[in-house]
Amino acid sequence: MADAGADVTPKEISRAEAREMVDKGAQLVDVRADHEWETGHLPGAVHIPLAELPARVEEIAKDQPVILYCRGGNRSSMATTALTEAGYDAVKLSEGAVGWEEEGLPFEPEGGYVAESGEAAAILEARKRSS
Repeated sequence: MADAGADVTPKEISRAEAREMVDKGAQLVDVRADHEWETGHLPGAVHIPLAELPARVEEIAKDQPVILYCRGGNRSSMATTALTEAGYDAVKLSEGAVGWEEEGLPFEPEGGYVAESGEAAAILEARKRSS
């Protein structure tokens, strides 16, 4: 029997594996902040910021695999560990939204991009992109 306090290392999957899992019905959950979601997110994802995950966990079906992602991997690691410990079949997207964008994969809305995680930096970046 495993120690109750043992750390669970989150399972990571590639972008190709994620696309295949989504095609087979896996849930895709973006745990980034609101401003990051609004500038661009993976098609078909639902938005549950990491801080809201404990209160909104019932929005994630326990009988389907769930893929979590953030900007680069820190927040999705925490979310994946928490959901795995709660009995979900949870994995994290390797390299997060940054890796997705670097591979040239689609974002919603059209023209979406990966924002900086800090809100002030994201506002400055958006201003620079629009000028």
